[in-house]
Amino acid sequence: MASSPTEGPRIAVLGLGEAGGAIAGDLVAAGVRVRGYDPEVPAPPGVVDADSEAEAVAGSDLVLSVNSASAAEGALRAGLAGTSPRCLWADLNTASPAVKQRLGEIAGDAGIGFADVSLMAPVPGKGLRTPMLVSGAAARRYAELLRPLGAEVDVLDGPAGLAAERKLLRSVFYKGLAAAVVEALDAARAAGCEDWLREIIAEELTRADAATLDRLTEGSRRHAVRRTAEMQAAADMLGDLGVPPLVATASRDLLRRLARR
Repeated sequence: MASSPTEGPRIAVLGLGEAGGAIAGDLVAAGVRVRGYDPEVPAPPGVVDADSEAEAVAGSDLVLSVNSASAAEGALRAGLAGTSPRCLWADLNTASPAVKQRLGEIAGDAGIGFADVSLMAPVPGKGLRTPMLVSGAAARRYAELLRPLGAEVDVLDGPAGLAAERKLLRSVFYKGLAAAVVEALDAARAAGCEDWLREIIAEELTRADAATLDRLTEGSRRHAVRRTAEMQAAADMLGDLGVPPLVATASRDLLRRLARR
């Protein structure tokens, strides 16, 4: 059951999809007065449903923009009409550092604080307690506003864009690893040995440690020529199996570049 609204911060949430809706719901449960806006999704229980970004933002101490990278600048510009000098605009969208820097400049020119926030885990099931990295001129104020409400916020000393950079660097690894696993299992399924490969992958991931990282990086450089030919053969095999060798050819190309060095 949601608590009665307190005299704490007034928060607006722009974007009430899976992530924004979960965060807004947790804020309401913490007793926060929340106004929300989403042109396609109705506000969850306890959230005042506004008719525009500016209406949602009006009177807010903190704005959480949780829509999409492509909509982030438009939402900021549309919401500026409702902001006051005390307002802090936090962009929680997964966007490039350059986009976050641009948003910070727009907010700064309008005389409001800005925080670049990166959500570091899937929001469903965690909501407001999703681990966050935050940077930018108003990063510490963002943490001061949300930590008492149960948010897990790590502040990075640096400009807007730094939190986005850290998240995306990690994404190159996580999403790249996931893509390699998906492609390998698709090929193994086509070859009739998916269970065999699944066991090998699980065993390798379970045994991984700091030495694994060194082995992967140094081995790729030391044996780049041989491994380029190996991944070309793997790509050819995937093609024969009817599986597009997207990761395999990317690996081949990276190894080829290492070999040329």
